[in-house]
Amino acid sequence: MPVRAAPPAWSQDLTGRPPPQGTAPDSTSAVSSPSDPATAGNDAGAPRAPATGGEGEPRHQDARLGSTDKELKSGATAADSVRTASGTPWQRGPRAEVMDAAGGSRNPLPRPCHVLVLLNPRGGKGKALQLFWSHVQPLLVQADVSFTLMLTERRNHARELVRTEDLRRWDALVVMSGDGLIHEVVNGLMERPDWETAIQKPLCSLPAGSGNAVAASLNHYAGYEQVTNEDLLTNCTQLLCRRLLAPMDLLSLQTACGQRLFSVLSLAWGFIADVDLESEKFRRLGEMRFALGTCLRLAALRTYRGSLAYLPAETPASRGAPAPTRAPQGPADTHVVPLEQPVPPHWTVVPEQDFVLVLALLHSHLASELFTAPMGRCSAGAMHLFYVRAGVSRATLLRLFLAMEKGRHMEYHCPHLVYVPVVAFRLEPKDGKGVFAVDGELLISGAVQGQVLPNYFWMVSGCRESPPSLKLQPSPRRRSQQRPPPPESR
Repeated sequence: MPVRAAPPAWSQDLTGRPPPQGTAPDSTSAVSSPSDPATAGNDAGAPRAPATGGEGEPRHQDARLGSTDKELKSGATAADSVRTASGTPWQRGPRAEVMDAAGGSRNPLPRPCHVLVLLNPRGGKGKALQLFWSHVQPLLVQADVSFTLMLTERRNHARELVRTEDLRRWDALVVMSGDGLIHEVVNGLMERPDWETAIQKPLCSLPAGSGNAVAASLNHYAGYEQVTNEDLLTNCTQLLCRRLLAPMDLLSLQTACGQRLFSVLSLAWGFIADVDLESEKFRRLGEMRFALGTCLRLAALRTYRGSLAYLPAETPASRGAPAPTRAPQGPADTHVVPLEQPVPPHWTVVPEQDFVLVLALLHSHLASELFTAPMGRCSAGAMHLFYVRAGVSRATLLRLFLAMEKGRHMEYHCPHLVYVPVVAFRLEPKDGKGVFAVDGELLISGAVQGQVLPNYFWMVSGCRESPPSLKLQPSPRRRSQQRPPPPESR
């Protein structure tokens, strides 16, 4: 992280109240609790010993997150005594270890624990910092969770921070914003020289952006009813206070220009990507921006010509996998071949045609009020693939999106909507129209392919177990779909 001048110090007072009105912190400020041994007992601006980075190199004093830290008083009461929003979690009782895909285990977060909170003060309606002090901090104090608060200043700031910081200082990284900030954090971790260790640092999503799909999905997996705004934030904070961890899948993506990136939620092309990106100018409306963007895009409905191929989740085990595609850094992709080569023969190929949208989705929700995958959580190593063919009417498309709020869009049996669970896909635009949105962030590329990395990182979650691992079936019979698509080449 570049060296910067120390800003004016600020802190929460010892009674647990946030800073007084009119004394909002500078965006580069950090607040830490006395449980952080690197900052306890130091005044702002006081000399410090050089910090040791993740690779063992000394760091300049002002380049550290704690260079303007102040002490924060934390209480210690039972986490379960704090109020939650409506809904009842589906699993209670004694904490249990979570088993990872390799057969190991992961204990819950320790008590007490210290977390780094990365907060985007401009996310959503721009009220994230206010919500942190009013809704999050009181629950953390009661649950004996101390924190260092870091406000991001620009796009990819969080990515830069986690790429260089010594992660041993915190028990978890808490991301308070929308899905885009989690995307930054995960990709920053995967860009580190010690990425295999760094990606094991537990993450937590606290919703304070426009699209809070990851948080809404975790809320759903925990058994809470679908809620939004402050209720969703309270539920997710409560999950952090309970400290349970669960493994999550990661989507590995390769682009035609040779870029490698990772998604925690989705890749969209066509209608959904256009709505997501074009509604950025309405960010201050919060989630209402998506409703407005949908209406505007329906009024000028587009189609996008391209070709799609995918590896179904229930491909017979006898069908061979290609040689792993090696990358300069990061895990090997075992199901895909280089983009300049044809897809393997055991993949399903959708003939080149006009699409309205294509969506690859790892989780249940696409936004806090868009229950996109009501068919249930995919097995570890699989994702949801939706696509809508050209020819669907504006009225039908509108009905589908309205029904998606309650997860009832699949009940329409729309002949243009196809759903299939997959483990890998390739998408190639043919007319140069349309852009990709990865976790809500713009991606410009001629072609993209991706595969799921099962149980690849840890998140704070209300469920103690990962979904069952994907098992290739000995029979070629495919999982039933909402409506069987027209015959496609195999």
